[in-house]
Amino acid sequence: MARIAGIDLPQNKQVGIGLTYIYGIGRSRALVLLDQAGVAAEVKVRDLTEDETGRIRRVVQEAGSVEGDLRKEVTQSIKRLMEIGSYRGVRHRKGLPVRGQRTHTNARTRKGPRRATVAGRKKVGK
Repeated sequence: MARIAGIDLPQNKQVGIGLTYIYGIGRSRALVLLDQAGVAAEVKVRDLTEDETGRIRRVVQEAGSVEGDLRKEVTQSIKRLMEIGSYRGVRHRKGLPVRGQRTHTNARTRKGPRRATVAGRKKVGK
């Protein structure tokens, strides 16, 4: 069982893919880390030796913040933006897209489900 940065890597995946289960490690960073550790990216996680697992674990720790530390860092930076009242902070607070996307149409993921119009109300006629 390969456990790196507090995450159990899936046994039937290649190591290059398995490392992406760790928050803060994507495909390109995983390949760079494996190259530094001297482990082939095509090897399955279940076929790793204890020595290889230890080298990967050491390289990931030296590489920078991942998992809990990185999540905390991101959360604190978003809170800081909200506290200083910047445009991006206001968008975070309102739950709207932060990076300039349109909201007239789309943005349903960020805005949530559509609110239904009130059904029982009638228009006032002349």
